[in-house]
Amino acid sequence: MGGDRRCDATQGGDAVASREPNCLFCKIVAGEVPAEIVREGERTIAFRDINPQAPTHVLIVPREHVATAAEAAHADVGLLDEIAREAEEVAKVDGVAETGYRLIFNTGTGAGQTVFHVHGHVLGGRGLEWPPG
Repeated sequence: MGGDRRCDATQGGDAVASREPNCLFCKIVAGEVPAEIVREGERTIAFRDINPQAPTHVLIVPREHVATAAEAAHADVGLLDEIAREAEEVAKVDGVAETGYRLIFNTGTGAGQTVFHVHGHVLGGRGLEWPPG
């Protein structure tokens, strides 16, 4: 499937958030796969990465399935802003807001995206080299 993967179906006048049945992050959002939840918002959920690359490594995902950051930029005005706001809150909770943190979106296989449900990586708690690799 390509393009915008959001569901425009409605039920009782409310939009039904889309979900991809084989998407790992959709399963975490639904509570079907366990994760160490850091924060939950109305539109997002933040949880610790199972293979952390820094002392703070938290993923922030929208509750709605959108495959990439590029799709999110076109599909839902404000979604990437919401993820950035949540990244700041995660950084505060983990005590890295003052020392600095990195917010990364991998978009596409060439950039290292392995789960095609848009997610921001919040990394902090150690020196982060530049360029990143």
